[in-house]
Amino acid sequence: MIRQATAADARTVGTLLHRFNAEFGVPEPAAVEFARRFETLLARDDVIVLLAGGEEAVGFAFATLRPTPYHDGPLAQLEELYVEPARRSEGIGGRILDELLRLVRAHGCEEMHIGVDAPDTEARRFYERHGFTNIEPDGGGAMLLYLREFG
Repeated sequence: MIRQATAADARTVGTLLHRFNAEFGVPEPAAVEFARRFETLLARDDVIVLLAGGEEAVGFAFATLRPTPYHDGPLAQLEELYVEPARRSEGIGGRILDELLRLVRAHGCEEMHIGVDAPDTEARRFYERHGFTNIEPDGGGAMLLYLREFG
């Protein structure tokens, strides 16, 4: 089940983001600090957070919408997408992303951007399978910009 998070889910989202960062050796900020920040973020109209799972969430996506002079609607930026390691390869990430794409299009977005770590070939393949294109040259940079247009 994929659903939109509410302010009541701030602790859950904060915990998931903390776990995501800890996988990459970044244990700060603490989950409680992320939760405090998501209490504010989840009240905003330009933020979309989705949760996957039943009683206990096993994944989430966090996206922001911002104005752009290049389109009539906002630009969507996928900030975070995470699925618990034990639940990967079950299609959960794809279902989260599909629902997020549906929602950002409903908000009038004409494209979505994602920053992907250049060495993360698994993530790069995932986004490419979902219609995103790397628009940065593979010049050894740490981060690549992936784009999907809705046209």
